Amino acid sequence: MVLVAFASCKAQLPPGQYTSTNKKAISAFESAVKLYQSGKDVEAEKELLKAIEKDANFIEPHLLYAEIFQVRQQTEKAIDEYVKAISISPGFSLNNFFNIATLEISIGRYADAKKDYEHFLTKMHINPDSKEIAERNLDNCNFAINAMKNPVPFEPKNMGLAINSPFDEYFPAITADEQTLLYTRNNRTEKIAMQEDFLISKKINNEWQPSVLIGNGINTVGNEGAPCLSADGQTLFFVACQDNEDGSYAGGRKGYGSCDIFYSEKVGENWSLPYNMGNVINTNQYETQPSFSADGKSLYFVSARPGGIGETDIYVSTLNSNGSWGAPKNLGPQINTPGKEESVFIHPDGKTLYFGSNGHVGMGGLDLYVSRLDDKGQWGAPVNLGYPINTYGDENSMLVSASGNLAYMASNRVGGQGGLDLYQFDLYESARPGKVTYAKGKVYDAVTKKPLGAHFELIDLETGATAMESDANSGNGEFLMCLPIDKNYMLNVSKEGYLFYSENFSLKELVDQMKPFALDVPLQPIDLKGVLELKNVFFETAKFDLKPESKAELNKLVAFLNVNKTITGELSGHTDNVGDKKMNQVLSQNRAKSVYDYLVSNGIDAKRLIYKGYGDTKPKVENDTDAHRYMNRRTEFTVLGK
Repeated sequence: MVLVAFASCKAQLPPGQYTSTNKKAISAFESAVKLYQSGKDVEAEKELLKAIEKDANFIEPHLLYAEIFQVRQQTEKAIDEYVKAISISPGFSLNNFFNIATLEISIGRYADAKKDYEHFLTKMHINPDSKEIAERNLDNCNFAINAMKNPVPFEPKNMGLAINSPFDEYFPAITADEQTLLYTRNNRTEKIAMQEDFLISKKINNEWQPSVLIGNGINTVGNEGAPCLSADGQTLFFVACQDNEDGSYAGGRKGYGSCDIFYSEKVGENWSLPYNMGNVINTNQYETQPSFSADGKSLYFVSARPGGIGETDIYVSTLNSNGSWGAPKNLGPQINTPGKEESVFIHPDGKTLYFGSNGHVGMGGLDLYVSRLDDKGQWGAPVNLGYPINTYGDENSMLVSASGNLAYMASNRVGGQGGLDLYQFDLYESARPGKVTYAKGKVYDAVTKKPLGAHFELIDLETGATAMESDANSGNGEFLMCLPIDKNYMLNVSKEGYLFYSENFSLKELVDQMKPFALDVPLQPIDLKGVLELKNVFFETAKFDLKPESKAELNKLVAFLNVNKTITGELSGHTDNVGDKKMNQVLSQNRAKSVYDYLVSNGIDAKRLIYKGYGDTKPKVENDTDAHRYMNRRTEFTVLGK
């Protein structure tokens, strides 16, 4: 064991000399050193007290005593011993001011630490590494003093016995509808210090139900940690490490070394056996704390792989068009520091990143920060979430609900159920992410009503870019998808052997973001007379020119006809009953022809298509309200042959 305090004081004196000439005091001190070096710190403590009793101005025993208290994590007592040593001789060792300041900042005594770091930095010929640490911690002291004078709103609420226990609970994950919570519990025993498993709880009538183990397909005799649920709750990412003495993974899992990221997919109410994410994501180093973007395209995670900026950095991997994961990219020096970055969480808005760090200016330990992605794709300067969300301790494992109003985190604060507990709190306005809403429902066969798995694409109508992709649960047909606000979207749901389903979401003037879109999706088998309503084909009022935002939908129809090369069909135009019937007939005919022309110009054989206008003769609903008249103004594709 390296005796830091003792080594630093010995450097100030010639070998064999001490700040005392009392032989009994020196003998007791040297006996204490030998005892401490052999791991007998209780006996060493008795000898140190003897040495101090024989010579109250003997500095070295106080410094070794401070080190013993420091190892025991009795920080206040360690500080007291440094104070005694400094009061005897302030000039004895400059390192005493560095050491005491480092202890003071670790328990939030910022004013004292500031004074002692400033004194340390006034001296010449100090160790460059210590100087760098002192300068950084002095910035932390100044930040913390100001932050404590200007606290942010923070009233954490323990999530209760349904979630928490006398054990440690941490690393929460939640679905976008905030109805399913998954988290880690350390079910330690007297014989096993670490036994991490996942638990899951459902919210019913706005109350969290008693949590249950997620199941043996995921949990093993080893440790599972740092879970991340996809926004729709259909995919689980988590971390497993080498638990066995031979370096293997528990549960027969195959890994690349240290800790790897795995994933599992939900089928009905069960989870598949986990899959390793592969050697693009995982290395023989430490990969952990995954966070999956709501658009289904990006995986953020923490890694200690070579080539990083600090001890652990945040990386992101993007899904390629062929379904493989791209090489992870370091988020760069705006986010990562020479210290530790961890507890990464990408909000469902896709633009707001929360993470923990001890390398950015903060309260001295691991603090929580928020950074936002700008229009150029660059992460903004991280903003400390402030006091008392952050303290002198280590804060981590925070996530923010899709609504942006609620945040969740682990804490061992007084008043909990025991150890680390999960808490929720209202996140103050300026720290909130961008607004999102969501749609949820079920996909089923329109004829048999049997649940179906199907592929979802959400497309930005203005740009034609795919905003997100996901899949409905193959066992029960359920789906949930996030919808970023302030844009207009087209939804396309497809499955082999079925007509695709089209829907439109106009979110530029959404009033209540947490009133979700309830959406059941009946997919029609490809059959004669099957009708596909093209809900994202748009025309100007009383005109038949296609609006640019119609292209996304029509391109899906082109792709559908290219896959199903034998299908023939009719394109039909329909209007409401407002205006002259003859003019409506002509308008609907021209609109149907515009769609016909687009398909033919994009390679579909004209012989497979006919077009016809029906005016207002085939309304879906009564033309008695504006909403109903809007529903009757439509374009459809009807299967005539297959």
